[in-house]
Amino acid sequence: MKPIYSKAQLGYMKTKTQFEKQAAILEMEIEKTKKTREITQEVMEDLVMKTGFHDAYNNLVASENELIDWSHVTIKHEKTYKENKEPIEQMYANLNTDPQMRARIIDLAMKIK
Repeated sequence: MKPIYSKAQLGYMKTKTQFEKQAAILEMEIEKTKKTREITQEVMEDLVMKTGFHDAYNNLVASENELIDWSHVTIKHEKTYKENKEPIEQMYANLNTDPQMRARIIDLAMKIK
């Protein structure tokens, strides 16, 4: 039986896949460009924009935020939330200052059924 995902989870999976695809394209362009010229900051910025990596990154961040918001609302209905409200709320409070906490919350959000 296939798992059922929420709209936020599906959106995140789609944008993450697109981000990874654009990252691979960027890497190929960097390697190709290295053969003919030095990779300066200006060249890198041009490649990032030209390959669509910048837009893919922005879309990924937006879908991560949507997933995090969805998970925060959804988890409030769980028994474990009621038992561990303070530590869970602390996790969500730190997600914008701690990249590891943000990644952890995203990972946990993808496990919510």
